[in-house]
Amino acid sequence: MEKRLIENLGIETSLLGFGCMRLPQKDGKIDRDYAFEMIDKAYKAGVNYFDTAYPYHNGESELVTGAALDRYPRDSYYLATKLPVWFVKSKEDAKKYFEEQLQKLHKDYIDFYLLHAIGAERFREMRDLGVIDYLEEEKKAGRIKYLGFSFHDGFEAFKEIITYKKWDFCQIQFNYMDKNEQATLEGVKLAKELGVPLIIMEPVKGGSLSNLPDDVTTEFKRLRPDASITSWALRYCGSFDIVKVILSGMTEDYQLEDNLKTFNNFEPLSDEEMAAVNVTSDAINRRVFNGCTGCRYCMPCPNGVDIPRNFRIWNTYGMYQNTGHAKWEWGQISLEEKAKNCLECGLCMEHCPQGISIPEDLAKVQETMDNL
Repeated sequence: MEKRLIENLGIETSLLGFGCMRLPQKDGKIDRDYAFEMIDKAYKAGVNYFDTAYPYHNGESELVTGAALDRYPRDSYYLATKLPVWFVKSKEDAKKYFEEQLQKLHKDYIDFYLLHAIGAERFREMRDLGVIDYLEEEKKAGRIKYLGFSFHDGFEAFKEIITYKKWDFCQIQFNYMDKNEQATLEGVKLAKELGVPLIIMEPVKGGSLSNLPDDVTTEFKRLRPDASITSWALRYCGSFDIVKVILSGMTEDYQLEDNLKTFNNFEPLSDEEMAAVNVTSDAINRRVFNGCTGCRYCMPCPNGVDIPRNFRIWNTYGMYQNTGHAKWEWGQISLEEKAKNCLECGLCMEHCPQGISIPEDLAKVQETMDNL
């Protein structure tokens, strides 16, 4: 198992981290026996980083993860969980949730503790409430070993947060399709300059980079015909030395087996392989149905249609052909905001800098989604 030295902490973590967000389920609950088997296999293969959070599996993940890890020596693994900051309205709330998490995990301390899914606004709120100061107190008391944050916002927000203090680590969404999204590749470079080690989430973009259309993977198959498509995404992230853990949310044993194959004999991408990733990325981007940039100049729609969101769901489906994810996203948008409510008034087209035939394309969005 590939291990990475986290220099500022003086510890070694497995490059593959077991993400406990998508544990196997049975009858709507976590399948404990199957989950324990997978965690056992990962642990025996050298995985020593296990990541959970308060809301995962409707609160059940922390219970199962803690119970699974109780079977191993406490100093043989690193446990990560996260403060649900959206529930925190005071320092006392933070303390309440932290104590609850220790109890659910059945642990005296947490190795890697994160402010969960923060952006600029949530970060400032936690700062002003004294929550960060409280967590520093728990770190001094030894109940938190390392303090960091998981991030969902843009680069400027990332810069504000990561330069606020000397964080022990941070967790970002990063993959070869998201180089210009959220923290961005510039954020990876900044973290390296500051010496803040990175934990990577969504390395395969919610599974989209594991099941790509055949016509965009020709370079991958030419260079490594026996390698999985998933392995390319994981190796991309691991090719950055500031990356210390790459989280994978594994639901089935075959996913774990494939990941172990990648990380037991880990190889960073060669220059030729990095070029192949860039070719593949460009090919995926060319699969969009239209050129909507999400600028929102077309909004508001007089009949309530969320035009950019409809196009984003449609274009993402075109890029990855990930039916499950597209159906899930479509289910998150309200009936009033869906494309079928377009009145074809044409007002939006007067403001679209891309010259998109918006009413015509909205009809295509609705047809596509209805047929999934």
